Order: sequence, then C-alpha cells, then structure tokens
Amino acid sequence: MNKKCLSITVILLAIIAAGFYKFILQGSTAKSSDGRIEILLNDNERNLVLTEMRAFLSSVQQINQGLSENNMELVAEHARKSGKAAQAGMPGTLVGKLPLQFKKLGGDTHAKFDQLAMDADDLGDRDHVLQQLSSLMKNCVSCHATYRIDI
Repeated sequence: MNKKCLSITVILLAIIAAGFYKFILQGSTAKSSDGRIEILLNDNERNLVLTEMRAFLSSVQQINQGLSENNMELVAEHARKSGKAAQAGMPGTLVGKLPLQFKKLGGDTHAKFDQLAMDADDLGDRDHVLQQLSSLMKNCVSCHATYRIDI
C-alpha cells in the first residue's frame, strides 16, 4: 500500500470511528443548565419520545388499576402495550441521536414491561408483579433524573 492510500485509509477510518462514537455512543447531546444530559432532537422526534413516555405512564396507571382489582388480565394487557413491540417503527435517525445509555435504559424498560406481562399471565402473583413494577419505575426515575429532551 502506498503512502497516499494509507493516508486516505487512516482518514476514512477516523471518520468512521467518529461517526460510530456520535451515532452509537454519544448521540446528539449537550450538558444542560440543570446538570442533566440534554438530548437534542427536532420537534417531531421530541414529540415521538415524549409520546412514548406518556404511554409508559398510562401503562403504569392501568397496571396499578389492575393490581388494585387483582385483575391480572388488565395488568398483562397494559404491560404488553409498553413492551418491546412498542419500539417498532422508531426511525433510525432518531435512534442515532439517542446516547447509548438512554437506549439501554429504554430497552431494559420495554423488556421489564414484557416480563411483567408474562409473569402476570403465567404466575398471577400480585405481590411479584408489584415488585416488578417497582423495579421498572426505578428506570423511569433514573431516566428523568439523568436526561431531558430538548429541541
């Protein structure tokens, strides 16, 4: 390989590495005035993320309702609504703007909703599901303490 080819290869690898870091790890972020990490999105992307968070909250409310009535069918139905299937259709451009830890936390939250739904169906144990919901809510609290969505 000649010197010119080597230089071009090194430059291309640096660009790819920078893109990987930005797209996969860091996302489109900045430090906010309140100490949290700002995730910078356009208006449509922001609305999509906030709509998903409101869906989480609605699911949690319905799960609580189901638990108060000892209605595991209601619990499972609403937990499933916020499971992994809810991630389908997220645009890749949006995913690229989200930092890795945010993506991990979101994925774990969806998985916890799915597990809660399965356990509500299979076990029907209200105390077990309540413990799962408590664990799931720690993800929500952690996310809101760490991140904020801005335009």
